[in-house]
Parts: sequence; structure tokens; C-alpha cells
Amino acid sequence: MTRPQQMPRKRTLRLGAGAGFARDRIEPAVDLAERGDLDYLVLECLAERTIAHAQQARSADPAKGFDPMFASRMRALLPVQQRKGFSIVTNMGAANPHAAGRLALAIADELGVTGLRVAVVEGDDVLEAVLASELDFIESGAPLRAVAASVISANAYLGAEGIRDALRGGANLVICGRVSDPALFLGPLVYEFGWSMTDWNKLGAGTLVGHMLECAGQVTGGYYADPGVKEVPALEDLGFPIGEVDASGALCISKLSGTGGVVSVATCKEQLIYEIHDPRRYLQPDVIADFSNVRIEQLGPDRVRLTGATGRERPAMLKVSVAYSEGFVGEGQISYAGTGAADRARLAGEVVKARLQRASITQSELKFDLIGIDALHEAIGQRPAPPYEARLRVAARTPCRESAEAIGREVEALYTNGPAGGGGVTVATREVIAVQSVLIPRQQVTTTVKALCR
Repeated sequence: MTRPQQMPRKRTLRLGAGAGFARDRIEPAVDLAERGDLDYLVLECLAERTIAHAQQARSADPAKGFDPMFASRMRALLPVQQRKGFSIVTNMGAANPHAAGRLALAIADELGVTGLRVAVVEGDDVLEAVLASELDFIESGAPLRAVAASVISANAYLGAEGIRDALRGGANLVICGRVSDPALFLGPLVYEFGWSMTDWNKLGAGTLVGHMLECAGQVTGGYYADPGVKEVPALEDLGFPIGEVDASGALCISKLSGTGGVVSVATCKEQLIYEIHDPRRYLQPDVIADFSNVRIEQLGPDRVRLTGATGRERPAMLKVSVAYSEGFVGEGQISYAGTGAADRARLAGEVVKARLQRASITQSELKFDLIGIDALHEAIGQRPAPPYEARLRVAARTPCRESAEAIGREVEALYTNGPAGGGGVTVATREVIAVQSVLIPRQQVTTTVKALCR
């Protein structure tokens, strides 16, 4: 399945951003695949907590652990890929890229899709190495050993080299686990343009490409719209972005004609600063990118050019996302309407509080919110005019599931054991997955690439 390593192509590459998170919409990706004249379609679907849940799923069933929407996306995209000839790069492998790759091949067989060449990039799972080391969390400074017994996963952020090597090997579907989000886009650029992995300025420019496209619909107006302030047309039909990149790393962002949303200097500025602590030192596995001199220019309707990103030598350490169980949250909600609704909701909260104390339910961070009144801005201390309706939310953190379930039961009991007029109860119990980070020397992480055959 290998093909010769090709010389850099003196042309512009077209990269489509087909997903920005695990549950993102599929339709815009299909539209990009059909009409985008793409070289690559990138599906970024992995958040820090997502991979922890994936590790739990794999522990329960060794055949699981990849993105739950993987099959749906592949069924929608593989037939189009066969006709159009673009490649797909994704991190939907999560905790089990190999199983995802086998599933992709099975789906291709099921649909009669030929020519699919799958490679998986692994090596990000560093749980054993992390648990064997004396490390402190970056965020809290606390020692990792204090929560070692409840650690679920530890995944290092890999860079673009594994993706590059998979493409060199002939893959047209590259499935990764935990790689940095920009690396999903940087890998194809390094491969296609023959960039050196020590050309820091090119890698910095390519990291800007990935950063601007990684959230898909955000840069085309999603998460930007604010009626009366920042108008976005046809948000219900939001189109996802296309990045046109030349061999210098210059980027032009656009979207498909006839789709909703907007690509403007303003949408690009908001995406540029998204999750960036220091624009001069954006630490990535491949490079320390510098976005401080990026220039943004509107070339025409829904067409914006970005240039000026540079870079410095990559960090000696790699970030590792460590997820661990931190108990449970129990929650219950109930609504009150009519005259005195807020007062009855407050009384209901007092009743639940007293009953939880009497039952000696072990809990912490017990919260009583009146949604729409004080749930978001309780600290302001200003109470609005009496509303006609109010919804009480009670939530608490508990060490075990049984205690968490008791929170919801006490709220539900308000139907007939609380103030008048309560209704619309919902209850929920969920495990709390905490995420913090540690740093490990990159020499402790080995990236592997494996081609899968039918």
C-alpha cells in the first residue's frame, strides 16, 4: 500500500474543517466533501474529557473506545471520498484508533467503497509512565500521586510527525488518538510541501492554519453571533470553513457558496485569540508558535487572508492530559409558576437542604440556584422584580453514586412534600471526571504508525 515519497507540490492545498467537536453536525462536512474540491478533510472531535470517557468505554469493552459518531461520519463520507479523491485526517480514534480503523475498513466493505487505505497513529497513551513518575499537576501544583488510585487516563499530545508518516505510507484515512488539534492540519502541510520538522517558521505558520480551522463552524460565525451586535446570516445553515494554504504557510479562509455564516476579519480575530494564553508563545508539540505579528486582511465576501505567524524551537517537554474520577454530582430541578413563584422555589430549596442534613447525606459544594434569577450572577446581590415563574436547581458533589442519587430523590419528593405548584422535575446523576495536566520529557513518548489491511 506504500507509495513513493513525493516531492513538494508547488500549489495551494485546500483543507476542509469537517468537525470541531465530538457531537458536531455531519451535514456541513458532507457538503464540504461534495463541493469543496478538497485535498484533505479534517475531523477534530477529541476534547480532554472525551478521551477519558473513551478510556472507560474501552475498559468495559476492548472493541470500544473510539468516537461514538465514528461509524455515522464514515458512512456519510467514505462514498464521497471514493468519488472525489481527498484524504481524511481525524482524531476520532480517541482511546482505540486501531479498533476505529478496523471499523472503517468494515464500513468500506459494507458500502462497496474501494481504495481505502487506513493508517492509525498511536503512542499517546502514557498512563504507565505517568503513574511511575513523581509529577505535580501544572494547574494546582498538587502531586499526581495523591489521586493516582483514581486516574483513568493519561494521554500525551502528539505532534504532526505521525500524521506525516502515515501519509507518506500511502494512507488516505489517518486515524489518531490524542494529537494536538493544530497538528491534524499541520501534518498534511508538512507532508505535501516537504517542510522540515525543524523549519520553525513554517511550522509556526502551519500551526496558525490548524488553530484557525480546528473549531470548524466557530470561524464561520458560530459562537460569534450576537443579535443586534454581531449579525450572522442563516446561522441554521452554517457552512464550515475551507483553508487554502500555499507552500509559505499563508492561509486564506473561505466557505462554500450558498451556505450560512460569515467569514470576516472579526470572526477570524475571535478565533485567533481563542484559547491562546500568550500569542507570542503558543506551545505545541511541534513548535512554539508566535502569533503576535499575524496580519488579517479581508480579500472579499467570506474570504480572509492570514499571514505573519512564525515559530521557535519546539518544547523539550510534552503536555499530558491526566483524567481522574473525582466523585459524582447529583442534581434535581423543579419549576414553580404564578404569583409568588420565586418565594415558593426558595422555600423548596430550604426544605431540600434541611432534609439532606437530616438524612446525613455526605456531600460538598451544595448549590441552590433559581434559574433565570440568580444561577449565573448570584454574587451581584441584586434581586430582580418578582418573576411569574422560577426553576429551582439543586446540585451537590458526593463521593459515591448512591449519595448523588439521593439529591435528585429529595427534589422529586417536592411534588407532594413541598410548596404548592411544583412540576417538571428532572433528576440526573453523573460521574465527575477531573482533568489536569503534567509535563513529561518527549523522549518518554514514542509515536507509532500502523497501516491496516483488509
